[in-house]
Amino acid sequence: MTETRKPRIAILETGAPPSDLSPEHGRYPQMFTRLLGDGFDTRTVDVRHSPPPRPGDFDGVIITGSPAGVYDGEPWIGRLLTWIAAARGQTRMVGICFGHQAMAQALGGRVEKSDKGWGVGLHRYRVEQAQPWMAPPRGQIAIPVSHQDQVVEKPAGARVILSSDFTPFAGLAWDDDAISMQCHPEFTPAFASALAEGRRDRIGADRVDPALDTLKGDNDRDAVGAWLRTFLRG
Repeated sequence: MTETRKPRIAILETGAPPSDLSPEHGRYPQMFTRLLGDGFDTRTVDVRHSPPPRPGDFDGVIITGSPAGVYDGEPWIGRLLTWIAAARGQTRMVGICFGHQAMAQALGGRVEKSDKGWGVGLHRYRVEQAQPWMAPPRGQIAIPVSHQDQVVEKPAGARVILSSDFTPFAGLAWDDDAISMQCHPEFTPAFASALAEGRRDRIGADRVDPALDTLKGDNDRDAVGAWLRTFLRG
């Protein structure tokens, strides 16, 4: 009996968690590997220090979160944006947080530091357009977030699949092979709480304390993890 080949997924690492959190929670590629489970053959490429891979070498790519902003002007960010525009349509593509913003910026949208301030804690998004890979179906999802930047103008070729009053362009999709989300399904509530606590001085107690309370509630990480597995399998 022939064993089915696991989909090959490149995880494009664009940043790292605070060093004091990595020993317990892992780096972002490890978080995604745990979220995806054993059904995928994953390889990490740190695109801050290495060129992105050839898109045809992988069945899909995940672009991780980062403390950087897509408008920062770092050479590696420019290379990544150029790569996204060229790779679009050649492999299945998933962008998360910074990855979501990078895809939007590279494909004709616009990203800014939001005047709404930090988004932290467990945020709820409306599913604006149900997609075939959204199984189990949900009318809304609650997922950890941590961001200051937002997509403020969506690319003309994208459709909005997730939104909230705080983040109108929280999820985007291009055709049937590229998706991006502002939220962090790879974050456990424990990591999201530790991350917010460590940024208390930057974010402010008035926003961190309520965010920590939300993270004690039920979330939809399992459902969104299943969505991503289905999407990446094609």
